[in-house]
Amino acid sequence: MTTGTPAPLSIDVNWGADTIRVTNISPRLPTDSTESQIAAVAAAGRANPSTQLPDASWDAIARATTRPEAMAVQLRPTSDEHAGLLMVENVEGATLRSAVTRVLLSELFPGPQPRTGMEVSEVADPQVHGITHDGHPSAIVQYRYENLVHLRNHVWQTLHATLSLNSYAASILTRSVTRNLITHPVEITFEDGTEPLHVLVVRDGITRLASAWSVLAGHDADPAEVATLATDALLGRTSAAGAGAGPGLGQRLAAGRAQWRQSRRQQFDDEMKSATPGVLAAQIAQSYVVPAQIAVGIEGHDGRVLSPEDIFDDAVRSVLASVHVEFKQWDAAAQNVEVITRALKRIIQQGDPRWNTADLQAVYGLAVGRIPVTELPKVFGGDPAPPGTALWRAVYLVSALTQPDLLELVKDQAKAIKGGQRMSMKGFGELLGPIVDLPWRAKKKLVTKQARNAWNNGGVLSADVTQGWTPVPTEDFTTLIEPAMNGDDNARRTLAVAGGTALIADKLLTRNVGSSLGGRKEKGGVPFRADVNKVIEGLSRSTNELGLWTLALAANTFRGNDLPQNSVPKQSLTGKESPETDEPPYIYFKVDLAAEDRIAVDADGVPAPLYEWDVVAASDPDRVARLASPITVVAPPAPATPDQGTMPTEETAPDLDGTPAEGSGATSAAAASGTPLFLSAGVGAGVGAEGAATVGDLFPEPRDEGVQVPPSQRAAAHRRSLRLGVQGARDALDHLHALEPDVGDHTPIVPVDQLDHLHTLLIGILTDVENLRRRTVEKPAPDEDGAESEGSPESHLD
Repeated sequence: MTTGTPAPLSIDVNWGADTIRVTNISPRLPTDSTESQIAAVAAAGRANPSTQLPDASWDAIARATTRPEAMAVQLRPTSDEHAGLLMVENVEGATLRSAVTRVLLSELFPGPQPRTGMEVSEVADPQVHGITHDGHPSAIVQYRYENLVHLRNHVWQTLHATLSLNSYAASILTRSVTRNLITHPVEITFEDGTEPLHVLVVRDGITRLASAWSVLAGHDADPAEVATLATDALLGRTSAAGAGAGPGLGQRLAAGRAQWRQSRRQQFDDEMKSATPGVLAAQIAQSYVVPAQIAVGIEGHDGRVLSPEDIFDDAVRSVLASVHVEFKQWDAAAQNVEVITRALKRIIQQGDPRWNTADLQAVYGLAVGRIPVTELPKVFGGDPAPPGTALWRAVYLVSALTQPDLLELVKDQAKAIKGGQRMSMKGFGELLGPIVDLPWRAKKKLVTKQARNAWNNGGVLSADVTQGWTPVPTEDFTTLIEPAMNGDDNARRTLAVAGGTALIADKLLTRNVGSSLGGRKEKGGVPFRADVNKVIEGLSRSTNELGLWTLALAANTFRGNDLPQNSVPKQSLTGKESPETDEPPYIYFKVDLAAEDRIAVDADGVPAPLYEWDVVAASDPDRVARLASPITVVAPPAPATPDQGTMPTEETAPDLDGTPAEGSGATSAAAASGTPLFLSAGVGAGVGAEGAATVGDLFPEPRDEGVQVPPSQRAAAHRRSLRLGVQGARDALDHLHALEPDVGDHTPIVPVDQLDHLHTLLIGILTDVENLRRRTVEKPAPDEDGAESEGSPESHLD
């Protein structure tokens, strides 16, 4: 230690209800790199023969590091090693070279993660493209966003989703982040023509990154507030933060981050002047800088399969997969998507003459979401062309990936990536599930788990579907029934995949378990046990007219933006009716071959809803007829049909998508105007002036009006509104109790009719809160990052 340098401090601070010992607080924070230091790092990087990065990327690296001199030293070649002192890591098909340094937290952007990207999400991941230099791979990729709003929302979503799963905040406050984050430079481009940015992106260590922001935000900050703090620091407070004349967008945003750091340094210095530094000094000191491993060079091995533009991204994904697929696992869906998309990419690069490379690229683009559903007619063409719908996307994906030769090759590559020896069709269905449900998983998140379990049980992959076939496009699936019964295998398999996918996605065909056998049909009972793919096989037999009609009507009924009343019925405990809507009810009906329209009705002529019992029974009518003791089921009241008006059992509490219920005061007014809640005048109707929450409390102004805000951000504002509203009601009631003796007997403190109305409202709120609590508690806690503290080695491998 240099003479005269103050020793690091260790202090005790209050973190919620706990007292935490914060160790090794540096007496001063590092300053930003100077222009001359940035130039020195860029010059050393350009001179290193093993690194090929654009100047803007070197500027981003030099600007992020707190040790530019050490970075330059690592990059300079030595007498023994022409690549300098860079860290060398051999992965599958390539050699990575990285610099190890310490970087500023406010210069690191969260990158797309298989763990978060494969969950139910509202904001799509950016398109990822490799970058080459003179035909050789470079240690950089390009992220293509729609616009700045897309980038901002994606950063917010990634941090919010990560902290909603796990946080190391208390551990990081104790001793800061202690293990390297895996990072690399990225060029961010925008489809709307906004000029590109060059930044450092974190690929592994997102939980540590998000937790460091959580430390800075404070113990009481929820994930939404932490995500907002980080997003505002990285990109400014508005989506147009980079607008205006002067330097380029990247320079303006970098200047904004530098100004943000200056404010933090001033706060830190002010706290350190006190005899005993407070918790704010500890928060800033322990989160201001994090250790990082920055990939700056890549070299492909001889005989590699991948093209140069894909080598670097595949190498980084290989590093992540070696940890999270083999050791500290992501959830199954994230692993499966990572495996099948990497397998497809490898097949594309092999140049097998049996398939057209452009066709394979189209299939890959559909699988990862790079090609939107609306482009389906253009991609596959034909006369007629397929409708551009999410269900037809699933049909064409399954058709392409189950062509026998390609299917076996995908399975071989998947086994090589996973390190397995064999893969059954159920194992392949497990890979398909999370890419098939990509367009609708956010809207059907309440049944996503059951749908993926059904794919794990074989999905639509019957023995017939995996023989190779061509989809038959149509606007009405019932037109395929007659050809299917007359021997047209393409029409029959189209019905099997389309109808089967619809039934699985809406929880009308699940991996039935022992408790389902013989149960009541309205409770999910089934007449007999059968794997999902066997049910699909039975439904799609050419001799099974009942099964084919069940599949066709299911495919016609399917909606990608909602859930049917069959799978998630909404019930009201308050007796309030749902608001009227022109949208017809979304419901699957049971098939009756004797009816003119093939829809079964009850004794009153009301269409009968379809249950899983009916689906399984239709797959093998003869077997059901042979059952010794058929089950007598009392059907519940049928859902309303369009001509019956609104259903009296429709729930009218606030929807999960943030739309308030009728009669919620200022909240309803904001919703009626189309303005997101936190862009309106305030939240928390009923809260007094002292407790009123303004827009800036959660999402600081200014924000662009008219910008589409993702549901998670709207939900954060509504949660704040709910909490403040309930707290305000509690305060008002306490005041009423205190005032009651003074009011006298001439009038009640609250009239009885108002008390009755309040009681009804409160019962409804209590019921909805309890239902939300149960759904949250009953979800199995994903073991993404483990329960270990931040300081243990395993806890950092996220």
